[in-house]
Amino acid sequence: MDSTNARHPIFNREFRYLWIGNTVSGCGDQFFLVALPWLILQLTGSGAVLGGIMMVQAIPRAALMLIGGAVTDRISPRKIMILTAASRTFLVAALAAFIWTHHVGIWQIYVLSFLFGVADAFAAPAAQTLLPSLVAPAQLPAANALSQGTQQLAMLTMPAPAGIIIAAFGVASAFSIDAVSFLFIIAALLMLRDPPRIESAASRSNIVHSILEGLRYVKNDVALRTLLLVASVLNFCIAGPLSVGLAFLAKSEFGSPTVYGLLMSSVAAGSLVGLLLAAARQQRKRGWLLLVVSVVVGICTALIGLLRQLSSLLPILFVMSASAGFLNVHLLGWFQQRVDRAVLGRVMSVLMFASLGLMPLSLAAAGVAVQ
Repeated sequence: MDSTNARHPIFNREFRYLWIGNTVSGCGDQFFLVALPWLILQLTGSGAVLGGIMMVQAIPRAALMLIGGAVTDRISPRKIMILTAASRTFLVAALAAFIWTHHVGIWQIYVLSFLFGVADAFAAPAAQTLLPSLVAPAQLPAANALSQGTQQLAMLTMPAPAGIIIAAFGVASAFSIDAVSFLFIIAALLMLRDPPRIESAASRSNIVHSILEGLRYVKNDVALRTLLLVASVLNFCIAGPLSVGLAFLAKSEFGSPTVYGLLMSSVAAGSLVGLLLAAARQQRKRGWLLLVVSVVVGICTALIGLLRQLSSLLPILFVMSASAGFLNVHLLGWFQQRVDRAVLGRVMSVLMFASLGLMPLSLAAAGVAVQ
């Protein structure tokens, strides 16, 4: 066991399959994340509509997140991830087909966003629950750093090419690339085995009782409860400005999808550096870490609203995302190590609910503000 723990998780065959599938799928996601706001702004030119569509995705994601965690603990996180990935493949491919045939309308994007939010509510806690079943507890920080690091690397390298492809071939091509990329994570998951089930009273109780058990677990842990509160406040303050504000800023001030891709790449570059620093440094005083990161993120968010030069925006976004990325790795690994495996899906869903629950309000406020 000691020699296994000492090895890097990349030598674990099942983790390697999952990592490769997630990496390819993550690259495809960047095409989607650049293409969707651009398509909405092309169709409507409205920042309020952009914020509204993102809010439509965020509402079911937040509302169903706790149910997603309870279902994950009762069934198989692997099977849930396969089902949600297949659903996303179909939805994105359908949107690409509507665009290619010139039948796309804003109502279709609203429906797509809503269904994506439903899928996210089940996929997110399942993904965070599957990983601890593939690697040893001591390997979790390295596994999280590698997984998130490659995702950030995709965010760093892919948005600019996505913007170029959109400018050259249109947004439908970007959605098509994303649909194909989902097939890789589905293939990786099909090669994995289901993690062993841990029987608990929740497995035999109804969904409501199962959710309440997860909430009580968090309530009885002061540290968990405190970190959830901080995550909620931070998310509300930065989700809307980044998701809506950057796209609208790129469209209104620069008029270029390539510039939007560069802004997103700067966010990804900072997050990647933060992840690398987190992997190299053990953090014990998490309270001070939360305080410092919160101050840095707040200052950077305010500066984004004041600056209009690309040369000034890029470094501010870099510092902001580096701080958040450093914090994210330490807190996620701490949660996964601390929580009992039998309730991990529900507790992770509570964490994500705390992070995402206020996102609809943040997106709506940002959409109205930029408009």
